[in-house]
Amino acid sequence: MHSEPVASRSAEPRDSRESRNGSPQLDTVSLAIIEQLQQDGRRPYAAIGKAVGLSEAAVRQRVQKLLDQGVMQIVAVTDPLTVGFRRQAMVGVNVEGDLDPVAEALTAMSEVEYVVMTAGSFDILAEIVCEDDDHLLDVINKRIRALPGVRSTESFVYLKLKKQTYMWGTR
Repeated sequence: MHSEPVASRSAEPRDSRESRNGSPQLDTVSLAIIEQLQQDGRRPYAAIGKAVGLSEAAVRQRVQKLLDQGVMQIVAVTDPLTVGFRRQAMVGVNVEGDLDPVAEALTAMSEVEYVVMTAGSFDILAEIVCEDDDHLLDVINKRIRALPGVRSTESFVYLKLKKQTYMWGTR
């Protein structure tokens, strides 16, 4: 948490510019706002403003811009077990040919919460959240393995969730 303001009200810096690859380059104030919201997504804009040295209105505008740019999301993170999803698994997928169509198809599945293209033993990793084992089997066997280009899958069923955090801060 920042105890000292990182910018003064009189010289409000520009919040971001686009880098060469099209992603926003964030200034220290925007990064500080993100860190404040990672600590508590319900933190009032006035409290964030006090911590980062901006007015409540300026924080509100910056947060909206960060949301619009896709830099961050503000969501309620749940423990899947407590809301009726008793089975989670990470599924490693090996693909023949182009990875993009398989990754896009996985992304479109409501049970798939996380998709990442990787280097190593698997081409794609997908985290799946299901109601029970039958639901998981259906997703893997009838939907994922049936996708054109999927060569093989390997499932890693979660036995217990020990840590789930989104508090890595900013760099």
